[in-house]
Amino acid sequence: MMVKLSGTLVLVGAGKMGGAMLEGWLKGGAEASRIVALDPSPPPEVKALLERSGVRLNPGVDAIDDAEVVVMAVKPQLMEDVLPGVVPLKAAKPLILSVAAGKTIASFERHFGADAAVIRTIPNTPAAVGRGITAMAANANVSPAQLALARSLLAAVGEVVTIENEAMIDAVTAVSGSGPAYVFYLTECLAAAGEKAGLPKDLAMQLARATVSGAGELMRQSGIEAATLRQNVTSPKGTTYAALQVLMAENGMQPLFDKAIEEATKRSRELAS
Repeated sequence: MMVKLSGTLVLVGAGKMGGAMLEGWLKGGAEASRIVALDPSPPPEVKALLERSGVRLNPGVDAIDDAEVVVMAVKPQLMEDVLPGVVPLKAAKPLILSVAAGKTIASFERHFGADAAVIRTIPNTPAAVGRGITAMAANANVSPAQLALARSLLAAVGEVVTIENEAMIDAVTAVSGSGPAYVFYLTECLAAAGEKAGLPKDLAMQLARATVSGAGELMRQSGIEAATLRQNVTSPKGTTYAALQVLMAENGMQPLFDKAIEEATKRSRELAS
């Protein structure tokens, strides 16, 4: 999706997520001259990208008088320290687009004003390779044009979904925000089980990694329902069937995931501020 800016895009926080988004925006046709990054110490690879592309780094908030969108990509625990320094940007009535976990729309309205246009999002780490999925929730001040701009900015790093109710963010966080960790752990478990079954450690991990990433790519490219893909692999009374009798038992994976998502959702709710 093309990224078209009429004013300045201010990226606050140029770490891994901010850097991945910046790279996506530039590939999507955004003009480097319309982007400003604010970060006291970007990682070397992001700093190199800034220098290579000509995106300005730390020009000073006072030098920006046409902020169209402010992307808040700093760590949640640093947000309250960083926000006062960027509040002067509100004079231009920009869209505030947050990719910080746990920070509510209300928390940004407190800083930028009740009339501020705010979108809260939950991206995930596959955004670093352009394969993320981001859910976004907007307040009533966000215009259709700002919603379209946010979608184009977020689409630079993967899929985008819109949720009508901010309260759903906690469950989204539990499923897709934290979800990559569950998949990585599944890979660890699969490899460890293969090793216990007699495979060399390195081979077991190579098989597990390729299987998990390959299955994910098959699911993405084919568009076929996950349940159908599972059934396609499962021969009657075969090896997959034998394994699924364990994984799909009453005390198998589903109740574990139910409990895991419940706990993550609850924790997300507790951390929100």
